[in-house]
Amino acid sequence: MHRRDKHTEKRANPQPIGADQQEGAVQSDDAFARGATADAGDPAVIDPTSNPDGAPAGTAVGTSPELAMEREKYLRLAAEYDNYRKRTARERQEAGARGQAEMVRQLIDPLDDLSRFAHLDAATVDAATVVHGAELVERKLLKALTTAGLQVIDPVDQAFDPAQHEAVSTEPALSPEDDHVVARVYQPGYMFAGQLLRPARVVVKQWNG
Repeated sequence: MHRRDKHTEKRANPQPIGADQQEGAVQSDDAFARGATADAGDPAVIDPTSNPDGAPAGTAVGTSPELAMEREKYLRLAAEYDNYRKRTARERQEAGARGQAEMVRQLIDPLDDLSRFAHLDAATVDAATVVHGAELVERKLLKALTTAGLQVIDPVDQAFDPAQHEAVSTEPALSPEDDHVVARVYQPGYMFAGQLLRPARVVVKQWNG
């Protein structure tokens, strides 16, 4: 009976806690408190599948019906300009082809005449007839090309122009007024629609005083 009372007394009066144990308990309580405070102050977790404004991923921030409408107008305008550019390029190419075809069409008749004279029997045709026929073909061909826009440069007795003439030789001028004047044309020049195709090769007079 006495022994049981002694054990009961030990349970009723536990041993006092040391200083080290008290400090550890306080630190544990502080750490728990700090953890609770940090959890309460942490920012909300952001869902990576959504934008900051709550829109689904892939949606531009600040998208509005007005912005979408302007973007659609821009895309439509860009498509229309691209179609216009392709159409004008095609029309320009077709216009160039039509112009070339028209020129070739005008050369068909002179080509036929030239073909007839080229296949004459030299034993039965005299030289005068061939020369006359060649002159006719030349005039017809030149008329067709002139109608198409060709310009012949034949500057006899004109002032020498280095932009359109090429001097192949010189000869003395009889007076100062004839200085740098074209005396003869070795080979005529040609221009087409304002573009120089070939300069006229000429002899230029030169005053030596």
